[in-house]
Amino acid sequence: MAAPQPVLVLPETRPAEVLAARFSHVRRVTLEICEPLQTEDYVVQSMPDTSPTKWHLAHTSWFFEQFLLKPLLSGYRAFHPDFEYLFNSYYQSVGRMHERPQRGLLTRPTVQEVLRYREHVDEHMQKLFRARPEDEKLLSVATLGCNHEQQHQELMLTDIKHLFSRNPLLPAYRVGADESNDVAAPMHFIPFDGGIRELGASGKHFCFDNELPRHRTLVEPYALADRLVTNGEYLEFIRDGGYKRPEFWLSDGWSTVVREGWTRPIYWTESLDGEFTLHGLQPLSTATPVCHVSYYEADAFARWAGTRLPSEAEWELAAESQPVIGNLLNTRALHPTAAGVQPGMKQLFGDVWEWTSSPYVAYPGYQPAPGALGEYNGKFMCNQMVLRGGSCATPADHIRASYRNFFYADARWQFMGVRLARNL
Repeated sequence: MAAPQPVLVLPETRPAEVLAARFSHVRRVTLEICEPLQTEDYVVQSMPDTSPTKWHLAHTSWFFEQFLLKPLLSGYRAFHPDFEYLFNSYYQSVGRMHERPQRGLLTRPTVQEVLRYREHVDEHMQKLFRARPEDEKLLSVATLGCNHEQQHQELMLTDIKHLFSRNPLLPAYRVGADESNDVAAPMHFIPFDGGIRELGASGKHFCFDNELPRHRTLVEPYALADRLVTNGEYLEFIRDGGYKRPEFWLSDGWSTVVREGWTRPIYWTESLDGEFTLHGLQPLSTATPVCHVSYYEADAFARWAGTRLPSEAEWELAAESQPVIGNLLNTRALHPTAAGVQPGMKQLFGDVWEWTSSPYVAYPGYQPAPGALGEYNGKFMCNQMVLRGGSCATPADHIRASYRNFFYADARWQFMGVRLARNL
């Protein structure tokens, strides 16, 4: 996902005009993310897991065209007959798709043509909202499509960051780093009761199908760190030989460290005093959360610290009563910020996605959604790990306590970080 996008189960039924306004807003934010880019930046793919910005712009438009305009809007004509193939991601039931690692080879269609494609889709989506204001499929799939595009907004930023990091000039996506807070109080652990608890979304509002069904689970008493692990703390792990001591690593993790030559987080300088960010190369702040670490690195750090990673149930139960506020995309910081010194749980939402110890599997009673839209969840419930909480690149109205993100254990290019847990 880029991680696969989960799928809507129960629609959030809104009046069509309200949803049309939300659609326009989401589409506008996507274009705002592109404003600092030059044409050359839209096309290049820096590794197979990322996608060019141009592809993201086209794919999110393809989603609305494929699943709403073609089946619902009378007389609709596709913008280009080959776009169904070029900009399908991995909906096998829709048809063939251009191979993901080769998306950066698509110099054509041009950026301008893709932007015209977006305008075409936007215009016809507004016609569809007016023509079928009570259509339940329109309301549910358009809501899903808006959330799908918000996921791609985050992917655009992280993919741009990886692309720019591969350039020897280390260009800044946006000039000027955030300097609002550079203090993190000492870490404390906050206890939580165990017991048989309910986990998952209620289904009363929009959610992806991997958040359902709500179910009971047994949780033993535990404690969570009140803030995220900082760069300074992770630096201690490195200086203590963390990347050279196999006793801290899972077997697959140690094999990855040796094979890939990992010695530090992906965007840190070799001298360990700088970090590449969307603001360009910046001095390493010891108070801000460590980010862009894999599950393997997060788990090894926790073992080194004499702790562990939380399960997703422990994380959700700690977060479900907390307001969804934090350093999310709306702050425009575009980088994790320090926790500060206020008491209580901090940084549950935003800053970095938090690795959990939980494998990405189905909840008891889970059923994938029918049809092509059911492909984006159930078939990926193998060999990936769950992350929680959102990041500094996640839209604020997109995240919630029950949200389950998931990536392979060696992934590092997303804003991924660490919160520690302990048994009681």
